[in-house]
Amino acid sequence: MEFADISPKLTVLVYGLVAFAVVVGGLLLLLDVVPTYFARRRERQLIAVAAGEAPAPPPGRLRKPREFGYAFFFLLPVIVLLLIGLVVPVVRTLLLSLKNGNSSEWVGLDNYGWLFSNGDILNVLWNSLLWVVLVPLVATSVGLLYAVMVDKARLESVAKSLIFLPMAISFVGASIIWRFVYAYRGEEQDQIGLLNQIVVWLGGTPQQWLLESPLNTLLLIVVMVWIQAGFAMVILSAAIKAIPGDIVEAARLDGVTAWQMFWRITLPSIRPALIVVIVAITVATMKIFDIVRTMTNGNYDTNVIALEMYNQAFRYQETGQGSALAVFLFILVIPIVIFQIRNLRRQREG
Repeated sequence: MEFADISPKLTVLVYGLVAFAVVVGGLLLLLDVVPTYFARRRERQLIAVAAGEAPAPPPGRLRKPREFGYAFFFLLPVIVLLLIGLVVPVVRTLLLSLKNGNSSEWVGLDNYGWLFSNGDILNVLWNSLLWVVLVPLVATSVGLLYAVMVDKARLESVAKSLIFLPMAISFVGASIIWRFVYAYRGEEQDQIGLLNQIVVWLGGTPQQWLLESPLNTLLLIVVMVWIQAGFAMVILSAAIKAIPGDIVEAARLDGVTAWQMFWRITLPSIRPALIVVIVAITVATMKIFDIVRTMTNGNYDTNVIALEMYNQAFRYQETGQGSALAVFLFILVIPIVIFQIRNLRRQREG
């Protein structure tokens, strides 16, 4: 490859780096200069009032505009980014969901009618519901079990690192690993899949695990649980360690068993952390895409909303139907977000 072939790309890269440096450097400069300017201005006003050179301002009159200016200055970049990255795409997607596949005509709510009348899409919704119900419950339960088992155990940090390790792997990487676990070969061949090799050792016949519905969906869910259990373990382990020692000691003096300690002391004490973990895993599960796309490509009745949304919009060029799926997924996430916001407010007020 000659330099002339790559020089335009290098030029664009240089322009991009310069623009990034200018924007980020300018923001950092503003964040340093503007607060300093207002602080010095306030200091000069206080000195002038103390020296009798200026009358004292009425209480609260100048404070509110100044606080409003501070808040507006710091919130303006966030507001602009939210408008560009969230509000505008949401409005545009909503409008596209009311049009036909090539966005040339308005079709009203026909795309939403298709969403709930097409048998294949109903199967997609059922699979997504199965994911949303099972993954948060199982992953949180497994993470809680890990947290209780490794708490104050020998080599606790090593055990936690190994359990958390799947979180450091991308969903695509984890899917490739588990495809080898579920890999199938004929009975006359040596098995390379761990699961089928175990079946052969036990005297059984190797199976094509990812082709059998609904078992294949459950096996895909196992991958997500394997990834998210480490996240749940870290959060819940920190919550368990934050339980006051005097409560634990008082319970032990009362003669409670380990089971009673878990149900009456540990579980109620870590309830806020449990809610956070369940909500976070639920949101991550609702937009699951990578695992299904990598392992089955949505075939054999394993499709989910995010993958079908991608297929409709980009593979089948049905922008309206893909946008309707996107809006439906967005609507499903809203109640979870509202619940989490209210839960955080209750925790602050408590």
